Amino acid sequence: MELTLVSVALLLLVAAVVAMLARRLHLPYTVGLVLAGLALAFLPRFSEITLTGDLIFTLFLPPLVFEAALYMRWHDLRRDLVVILSLATLGVLITATITALGMVYLARWTWPAATLLGTLIAATDPVTVIALFKEAGVRGRLRLLVEAESLFNDGTTAVLFGLVMGVLAGQTSNPLLAIQDLLTTVGIGLLCGALVGGGILLLAGRTEDHLVEITLTVIAAYGSFLMANYFQGSGVLASLTAGLLIGNLGALGSISARGREAVESFWEFTAFLVNSLIFILIGMREAHQDLFHTLGPIALASTLVLLGRAFSVYSLAALFAPTPLHIKPAHQHILFWGGMRGTLALALALSLPTGVPDREAVVTVAFGVVAFSIFVQGLTIIPLVRRLVGLPHHPPHAHNTPSSPTAG
Repeated sequence: MELTLVSVALLLLVAAVVAMLARRLHLPYTVGLVLAGLALAFLPRFSEITLTGDLIFTLFLPPLVFEAALYMRWHDLRRDLVVILSLATLGVLITATITALGMVYLARWTWPAATLLGTLIAATDPVTVIALFKEAGVRGRLRLLVEAESLFNDGTTAVLFGLVMGVLAGQTSNPLLAIQDLLTTVGIGLLCGALVGGGILLLAGRTEDHLVEITLTVIAAYGSFLMANYFQGSGVLASLTAGLLIGNLGALGSISARGREAVESFWEFTAFLVNSLIFILIGMREAHQDLFHTLGPIALASTLVLLGRAFSVYSLAALFAPTPLHIKPAHQHILFWGGMRGTLALALALSLPTGVPDREAVVTVAFGVVAFSIFVQGLTIIPLVRRLVGLPHHPPHAHNTPSSPTAG
């Protein structure tokens, strides 16, 4: 059953109540939402609502990627770009490879199923990570590294997943053609984001109506994503590029002072709204997955993902140790444990065609790894961050207040 207006209104009411209870109980808001979704799944009105890959990709992902990119400052991002891109590319490949190899040799999965799982589960999730870091009030370089990596590796994973699907379908068998497809997908995504973002900035510079400026940013978020998808590029990278352009160049006068304040307030609310719906729907979908009978593969996959993440973070950090871009040991630990899995992994899993061999096993294990990530890592990452970097225990209004990742 699809979401109706009444269902959405009820889900938002639940989200508001959960937000208040989570603050009183000092529980991560995202974990509370998933628990609420698990409970709602057994009520008649909500039992048939399904979370689909199309719903995540076309409705939820563009605004979340755009909103996160909107607050990143290019001069800070440029300083750590080599580190971020290393984690978002080599880190993804390392995690995907370790996960796939482990599922083949330890769980006796077929190579296609193991490769698909390793690929779709490799990226850290910007939705989960950003929501938790806002809640904790994390700022500075640590937040920049975590948020930027999670955004960029979403693009990497989406592109890599499409490449793997093409190889398995027999569409791309030549390695050189595969690399060409990869570069083309990335290039089209970046170009579409730049074109749409630049065009929106030109239009915004011709008005001082803050409502029009808000509308233009919405067009940028969705328009860049859809345009890139239409031309078979990366929609995630397109929305990311558009967000970076508008967030950085809009402040130079293309968007009025009043408009900028209104835009930021609008996207703060939008991120809260979309996050709320996503995590409730994830909980509802988790309730219908047969996780109990696949605990072995789920436990193995979760362990492999953590091993892959640990190897990628600590080995790549070691490369930068002798340079000015070195990463503090405490930040390395947070990067490792904060590498949570979530929305994109589920979207990719749910988008698998029904004819793909072992599809149900891949989807179920992917949901199990995400559940582990949300409940185990989600409940422990904030205490770990507070212990390692000394954050206040209950920052006021932190869970939905966007602040520059380079502040502080």
